[in-house]
Amino acid sequence: MDKPLKTPPPYAIASVDHALRTAAMLQLEGGLTVSQVAERLGVARSTAHRLLAMLVYRDFAVQDENRVYHAGPVLELAAHSRSQVSLLRAAALPHLRRLVDLLNETANLSIRTGDTVRFIASVECTQALRVGSREGMVFPAHRTTAGLLLLAGLTDSELDEVYAPERHLDRPGDRPDPAVLRTELARVGRSGFAVNQERSERGLVAVGVPVRGRDGTAQAGLSVSMPGVRYEPRRLESLVATLEAAARALEADLATAY
Repeated sequence: MDKPLKTPPPYAIASVDHALRTAAMLQLEGGLTVSQVAERLGVARSTAHRLLAMLVYRDFAVQDENRVYHAGPVLELAAHSRSQVSLLRAAALPHLRRLVDLLNETANLSIRTGDTVRFIASVECTQALRVGSREGMVFPAHRTTAGLLLLAGLTDSELDEVYAPERHLDRPGDRPDPAVLRTELARVGRSGFAVNQERSERGLVAVGVPVRGRDGTAQAGLSVSMPGVRYEPRRLESLVATLEAAARALEADLATAY
């Protein structure tokens, strides 16, 4: 079995984790208030304010005249206006929460950038044994449910470009076997869903479907993640049907949002 890609450190520092999550949120979404950060992190406003003040001090954030915080110079990749990612996340959250209500498993929305996938929204379920929030995390695309769904929509030439050997000289371990990947993507394309059984993290199973734009192109992956001990293959058809209903509802909302 492959080594898990994301293993929490044995001595996690909550303040560091909160600061990194806040920086990721600012980079992805373009602007947040102290109250919004506090709510998302589950901390007091005073704690969120201190985190943001430190991010401003280190140029990871800036505050505008309306006391809204944005990505700073260090995160200038997404320091301009409210992005499409932010709109996608905002539209998806109600649907993620409904999925959690229906399935009581953690729900996620992810997008692809090159050969990686970033989780842009995550809503945890209430079960004691659960998959934690993956919001802001980045994984190799071929190792995730959403990544497989989004890669399956590429043409052969586009896939060749994503996994060109020269793009992976510094990390050859992140380049999958092209023939094996094509076979798997063809299967995902035919079925319309993907299942990740411990590909990205040991003990985790995820099931997902694509979220498509008006032109039919997959622009995100909608998934639920659960501990492997709770996954029942006989429920797969039902899980996929529930996810597809949520994806269609999200697509309808996106069609009027953009």
